[in-house]
Amino acid sequence: MTSARGEDAFQSFKQLNGTTKMPKLNAFSPNFSQTAPSRSTSKSVALEAKLTSDGEPMQQGLSWRVFSPIPGSDGKLPLLASAEGGSADFQLEPGDYFVNVSFGRAGATKKLSVPREGEVEKQVLVLDAGGILLNAVSGSDTRIPAKELKFDVYSAEVQADGERGLVLEDVKPDTIVRLNTGTYHIVSEYGSVNAVVRADIKVEAGKLTEATIQHRAAQINLKLVSEAGGEAIADTAWSVLASSGDIVAESVSAFPVMVLAEGEYTAIARNKDKIYQKDFTVSAGQNVDVELLLTK
Repeated sequence: MTSARGEDAFQSFKQLNGTTKMPKLNAFSPNFSQTAPSRSTSKSVALEAKLTSDGEPMQQGLSWRVFSPIPGSDGKLPLLASAEGGSADFQLEPGDYFVNVSFGRAGATKKLSVPREGEVEKQVLVLDAGGILLNAVSGSDTRIPAKELKFDVYSAEVQADGERGLVLEDVKPDTIVRLNTGTYHIVSEYGSVNAVVRADIKVEAGKLTEATIQHRAAQINLKLVSEAGGEAIADTAWSVLASSGDIVAESVSAFPVMVLAEGEYTAIARNKDKIYQKDFTVSAGQNVDVELLLTK
């Protein structure tokens, strides 16, 4: 379950705005001449990027790359020049190039031809990008500690092998993820056992979407005690079984702490040559201690 909110791009990304402009950077001609490019024939190429076609030029957070269109011996396009920040200005020899700009995981590429005569018009690349900010709660409104929570971002489309393409993994909550416009499949993991929620979230150009995923899970503390409310007994091995009888978690600890999805479970404690067990229920958002009483 998710809730989402879109905002104007330059309110949502206001922390990314600034006035940084990169200095001019020289690039080599794509003919790989051994001589340095002549200052008399190189042309100034100004580049800027926008989140949307009608948006303002971005002033921060961009990565610019200029490539030769001729693959190298490794089959890759050689990188000729780069810049970081906002708008950029390159000195390029006449010829053909590929210009790429990226903003986080969002990007755009354009073919550029630098003529021998005349000036080069300012090149504007439209990223058609936005962002998502992810968080999660347990139950209706119990905030989940950031250290217990992570998100993986996948493409919405299922590939031929039945899997989705991984876009970004191990995203922490309250982190802005910049992506091209489209729908993405989000996998949220609370803890490391079985509390997993999936959701499809749409990224809109020029907007930041805040999504809160609702987990039906809770944190459970297991204790083997000699009396109710007593100290946990050390050297205890634990197994937790789902209602199906499958083992979902194991631990060797006096006081194991784990997150479990809502449902019915059985805790089994092994201490020395004795075994103790107890059935318990996990309710969303209700963190509890589950005590097993040591019997003589």
